[in-house]
Amino acid sequence: MAESGKLLADVFARLDRLSLIGMSTMAVNDLVDGLIVNELKARPASKGQYGYAYALNASRNHVVCHGVPSASEILQSGDIVNFDITLEKNGYIADSSKTYLVGEVSPLAKRLVDVTYEAMWKGIRAVRPGATLGDVGHAIERHARRNGYAVVREYCGHGIGREMHEDPQVLHWGRPRTGLTLREGMVFTIEPMLNQGRAAVETEDDGWTVVTRDGKLSAQFEHTVAVTRNGVRVLTLRPGERVVN
Repeated sequence: MAESGKLLADVFARLDRLSLIGMSTMAVNDLVDGLIVNELKARPASKGQYGYAYALNASRNHVVCHGVPSASEILQSGDIVNFDITLEKNGYIADSSKTYLVGEVSPLAKRLVDVTYEAMWKGIRAVRPGATLGDVGHAIERHARRNGYAVVREYCGHGIGREMHEDPQVLHWGRPRTGLTLREGMVFTIEPMLNQGRAAVETEDDGWTVVTRDGKLSAQFEHTVAVTRNGVRVLTLRPGERVVN
């Protein structure tokens, strides 16, 4: 799992070096696909999963998750876009996502992205043996609400390993000291989606793309984490990244 996570972090490090302005989301998909297959000698785990045809999800502005890459969707300065990527190496899968600021974005959009990133880390910092999944969800939801954002409830984190989606479900809201008790060796994702407006979402006609019902912006971040003897290890930690309080 750690090997897959490190390789996936390398993929995001490559994306970090792109300006993204003027690129289509399909061009980003093709770059990621080629990097994973040809350079990292791994497999884009989303490709073929549940009939999905691409190496990533590209969720732009009001798209909450599962955005389908397109050659006609051109990224422009002022956009925010989440790239959600899974990678399998030697039978083990890692899953991570990051919301990028494209060019010059508005202060309100940047604040949403910053708070979503912080909320993910609030959840990660709650992970330790003896804690509960309710502790993790509560930490995320409390930070989101304190900053005026809504947490999407239809989608959640999940166990991961040889399969992309395993038990348990990791909700991004909850009550402290409730839910599954965490044990050393558990591996799962934490991937909150925060909305500027209401939490309500809907799925578009393509059967994949999930958008905010009110048309306002949404952001997401995700890491794959492991419960260790003394706390938590972030398996998809990206270069230059550190734990955010």
